Amino acid sequence: MTPETDVLIVGAGPAGLAAAIELKRQGVANVTVVEREPEVGGIPRFCAHTGFGLQDLHRLLSGPSYARYYAAQAKAVGVDLHTATTITGWEGERSLAYTSPDGIGTLTAKAILLATGVRERPRPARLIPGTRPHGVFTTGALQRFVYERHLPVGKKAVIVGAEAVSLSAVMTLREAGLEVVALLTEHPHHQLYFPYSLGKFWLLDLIRRTPILTSTRLRRIMGTRRVEAVEVLHTADGRTETIPCDTVVFTGDWIPENEIARSGGLIIDRHTLGPQVDGGHRTSRKGIFAAGNLLRGAESAATSALEGRAAAREIVRFLTDGRWPDVRLPIAVEAPIAWVYPNTLTAFDIASPRRTFDFRVQTFVEGATVQIRQGTKHLYSRTFRHLGPNETMHLDGRWLAQVALDGEPPVLSVEA
Repeated sequence: MTPETDVLIVGAGPAGLAAAIELKRQGVANVTVVEREPEVGGIPRFCAHTGFGLQDLHRLLSGPSYARYYAAQAKAVGVDLHTATTITGWEGERSLAYTSPDGIGTLTAKAILLATGVRERPRPARLIPGTRPHGVFTTGALQRFVYERHLPVGKKAVIVGAEAVSLSAVMTLREAGLEVVALLTEHPHHQLYFPYSLGKFWLLDLIRRTPILTSTRLRRIMGTRRVEAVEVLHTADGRTETIPCDTVVFTGDWIPENEIARSGGLIIDRHTLGPQVDGGHRTSRKGIFAAGNLLRGAESAATSALEGRAAAREIVRFLTDGRWPDVRLPIAVEAPIAWVYPNTLTAFDIASPRRTFDFRVQTFVEGATVQIRQGTKHLYSRTFRHLGPNETMHLDGRWLAQVALDGEPPVLSVEA
């Protein structure tokens, strides 16, 4: 591996590969991508269902086909891809140490893009009581078990979660021959809006026939060697129920893979747990960019890919003029807002008032007016008919021209 490159990208999922392809198309000579997995492509490699590619590729693909497309494009344009390569730490301002089957070394770049993605919070991190039998998975672990290792899973499953990614778990369980006996969600409404069910009418019928238990919390997992049942609490009336099953799948509840960002001293947003970035994907460290699900948990593969392309264009500008913002003004949020992205403002953002801001909420809110203020000054407001957790909403950036970069952090809130 060449020790010096123009741009080093850590992570070969949709964001990393799309960024690498765009960089090459923009004329960057040397683009190196390192990936700790044995293959490039990211999470879509294990999602053997359709629904990928509409926004970014304008075609409908399965997850593995989508991953193969980006891998093939990256190779075709001359991206230097290195798999089974793990970044172990920082060695300088824009230098990273790595280990690979070929040994250890250091990579130095003019710019670095972190695109390390996200993982689901496993059972221990969710503090679920009970015994610790076999048969407990996250969606990602389940997909690896079924599609990568081709191992048997069980017969009857309970899915903890009732959002978009839960549909992926349903389809994987069906592929493995399991019956889904219930989906659980602590929210008063499920969020199974069938974004991946195009052409899959069996999935619509399956969801209609599957009990979806809302306002329900998993209290404990029961079993000795193997899962035997789960105990759930119906929070509306305090009633408990035992559901026999031999498999439990936890979906959603995402954690950004932020270890490299943290060890590099990048400012981490306390709401997203990803690195703070401005609208140009610039982190708090000069020459270090970040894109994709590392920034705030899971969005679609297409969203990550489009962010990768956008980050690539900003990287090209940095390679050309070396400009980096001196002042960074974070954006604060108040409950029930969960997070906002981008979550910091720079002079580059003020100069681009067409910037779009994404946000999510923690709970369902009807007829909500979302407002932005800086100190006592009202900057912006917009009313939404409906807001729900796990649904990304958008705000335009017309308010940016009113922001004082030397003032208090702007605050995003829901007007009572």
